[in-house]
Amino acid sequence: MQKQGWSVTAAVAGAIESLTRGLALDFAPIRVNAVCAGVIKTPLWSGMSVEDREAMYADTAQKLPVGRVGKPEDVAETYLHLMQSGFTTGQILVVDGGAVIS
Repeated sequence: MQKQGWSVTAAVAGAIESLTRGLALDFAPIRVNAVCAGVIKTPLWSGMSVEDREAMYADTAQKLPVGRVGKPEDVAETYLHLMQSGFTTGQILVVDGGAVIS
C-alpha cells in the first residue's frame, strides 16, 4: 500500500476512536465502545487468491506474539465482554494477537 493509503487508514482509525469517546459522553448513560480487530480469517480477504491469502496469514502469524491470526470467535468474545461489562464505556478494545506490541 502506498504511504497515502496508510495516512487514510490512520485517519479513519483516529476518527473512530474519537467518535467512540464522544458518543459515550453524548449518549451517557448508554454505553458506547469499539473493537479494533487485527487480521482475522474471514471472507473479507476473499478478493485475494488462495495462495496469497494463505501466505499473508502465515507471514502475519509468524510476526504475532500469539503465533496465529485471529478467528471470528476471538472478536466475538470481545463483543460479548463489552456487552456484559456494564461499567465499560468510551473504550476501544484492540484484538490483534499482540500486533500493537510486536
